[in-house]
Amino acid sequence: MIQFNLKYFTYFSILFITEILIAKYSSGFLRHTIGDYLAVMLVYTFIKAILKISLEKAILVTFAISFLIEFLQLSDLQNNFPAAYSKMLKIIMGTSFSIGDLVAYTFGVITILIIEKYIQKRKRS
Repeated sequence: MIQFNLKYFTYFSILFITEILIAKYSSGFLRHTIGDYLAVMLVYTFIKAILKISLEKAILVTFAISFLIEFLQLSDLQNNFPAAYSKMLKIIMGTSFSIGDLVAYTFGVITILIIEKYIQKRKRS
């Protein structure tokens, strides 16, 4: 089940650098909406880079992780740890729950599905 995939790791690396640049140099819609949209793609490519699993399972795991993290923000979990850990958790989890984030995650997952299905269709042709 664990199998390194260079193609997906390359995509992951590009998305990771993009997310860092967005977090460091932008604000507003680009940071909060596009950043979340790309975050699910980041999670998906990481999963596919290290695990040999089907598209459907990877999509489901990605969707579950993104929604779980968003709903954990309702618990204030990130503020219940020592400052050193709290800062890192706030970066990973965010700081406040938002329906808009859930919408961005959903569009990100739909985009992944469309792209992957298109690629699969082209390979069969």
